[in-house]
Amino acid sequence: MDGATTPHELTRVSRSGAMSRSSDLLVTEAPVEFRLHGVPLAVLMRTPGHDEELGLGFAITEGIVLNPGEVAGVVPASAADDGDRWSLELSDGVEVDAEQFRRNLYTTSSCGVCGKASIDAVRVAARRPPPGPRVSAETLFGLTATMREAQPGFSATGGIHAAALFTGEGEMIVLREDIGRHNAVDKVVGHSSRLAWPIGERILLVSGRVSFEMVQKAAVAGIPVLAGVSAASSLAVELGEELGLTVIGFLRDDSFNVYTDLGRMVPSHGE
Repeated sequence: MDGATTPHELTRVSRSGAMSRSSDLLVTEAPVEFRLHGVPLAVLMRTPGHDEELGLGFAITEGIVLNPGEVAGVVPASAADDGDRWSLELSDGVEVDAEQFRRNLYTTSSCGVCGKASIDAVRVAARRPPPGPRVSAETLFGLTATMREAQPGFSATGGIHAAALFTGEGEMIVLREDIGRHNAVDKVVGHSSRLAWPIGERILLVSGRVSFEMVQKAAVAGIPVLAGVSAASSLAVELGEELGLTVIGFLRDDSFNVYTDLGRMVPSHGE
């Protein structure tokens, strides 16, 4: 949790009008810059922590590189930057035109894919997902509680997103928190891509809505099941249908919506 929260003094006002001084923990939001060949690619507003994973996941899911093997490392740009500037070092023989992906504006914590070059590249990199895993409703109902119990940032602040990767049986593999929904996913992809590529028969759960960008990121990483605790957008569902992903929204304690590819769902008893 180092650096993920920032203490702040405040005044608490009750319904009766009484005021009292108190303190709270805020989610830390701070800029980080990623560079390639010395060219700034983007400035992301993120929660500090796991920045190397964020840089790798960002490069993959934005289509800057096609797979994790093309990135030799994500290293500090200089010793004087306090971890706020990072350089993507490409593997030998890999060539990328950095200017093609350069962004003129920083990316806010709520922003996803920005810029025609990155969108086109991501569509090229997106892949047909594997046929599995086969997932039961009982397994899906258990995912949100498992994720919630593993969110120290949310417990401390109540204001941070999470993304988590699960097996088809509901075992959590990795969870990352960030003020940006997309950053949390990129951190999960950055971590998991070093273990297996494509990531394969897994379930990706996100703490917010299921947007077009979330489906793209899952597709690029080869993750076949994407679930969110909130709504799915029309374009997310259309892309899920196009690419063969199972897209699930409004995953709550007692129900959820399956928008695309019901074939990965294990029928409930009695069906």
